[in-house]
Amino acid sequence: MDQQRVLITGGAGFLGINLARHLLSRGYAVASLDVEDFDYPERDSVETIKGDIRNKAVVDRAVEGSDFVVHTAAALPLYSPEDIYTTDVEGTRNVLDASLRHGVKRFVHVSSTAVYGIPDHHPLYETDKLEGVGPYGQAKIQAEMICLEYRAKGLVVPIIRPKSFIGPERLGVFALLYDWAHTGHNFPMIGSGNNRYQLLDVEDLCDAITLTLTLPEEQVNDTFNIGAREFTTMKEDYQAVLDYAGHGKKVVGFPAAPAIWGLRILDKLRLSPLYKWVYETASKDSFVSIEKAERQLGFAPKFSNKEALIRNFRWYLENLSEFENASGVSHRVPWKQGAVGLLKRFF
Repeated sequence: MDQQRVLITGGAGFLGINLARHLLSRGYAVASLDVEDFDYPERDSVETIKGDIRNKAVVDRAVEGSDFVVHTAAALPLYSPEDIYTTDVEGTRNVLDASLRHGVKRFVHVSSTAVYGIPDHHPLYETDKLEGVGPYGQAKIQAEMICLEYRAKGLVVPIIRPKSFIGPERLGVFALLYDWAHTGHNFPMIGSGNNRYQLLDVEDLCDAITLTLTLPEEQVNDTFNIGAREFTTMKEDYQAVLDYAGHGKKVVGFPAAPAIWGLRILDKLRLSPLYKWVYETASKDSFVSIEKAERQLGFAPKFSNKEALIRNFRWYLENLSEFENASGVSHRVPWKQGAVGLLKRFF
């Protein structure tokens, strides 16, 4: 049997590289389309196409000959509203359109639980109302609507809504926790930390995506929440990382209102390391029901929040030397700590 080719849009990103490794180990031929260079040890095993999903000609060339497309490319909340719209909405349409024309068997769309906005109940179900907070949340909803349009045209389009996911290669906002844990500081938290905030290990997300590629069409042509099955409070889950670091440090809660006001001011001054959606929801419950994925896909997450965080922290410690000077806005580099870094003196 010929190798089946999977094109990953955003293949050079954090989910992209983890998914590429996951699929290579299962015998798939993997191609990556990304605006960034694919600078991993696997670059000799992956066909890399450098380009932007907003460029229809590039997308057409990348999609041609693919059995499957997994669409992970997106402009994150830190990008400009225009970049978010043109990438996350128009770019998604470009990739869907090329997939339909080239007879792709399945198009897996990686959406986000950001489509639920700031909810008033938990857990969240796939049938709950969608409410976009900010340009990113709104764009993610619009992208899902375009997916439904192409599903109606006969394309098989599983939609996955993952919780915040972590694992090897992931830094972004979590680098703040890992840096403070490693250097022996207490860690400040917005609010008491007694809220339940579900995470997801990237390996479990890759498993869920693979299930949507391999199971019968009628089981997968649907929308699924994906997250950890086991999680406790944010304070308890983050404390596991501080305990693992071994400095006897603790998570320290701050009253949420002043902390959020402080971050809003830092945001206005462009000094906050966190974007609005993160700090406005950090002190609240945030978890989804994964029953549908368990029932329909047989999804069985291997990692709890604590295990996922510690696994990511171990990777951080092993690779510390490589990114001590890097900083940026993707999930693969530590974000600048801005004014929050100054707090370290008091912890």
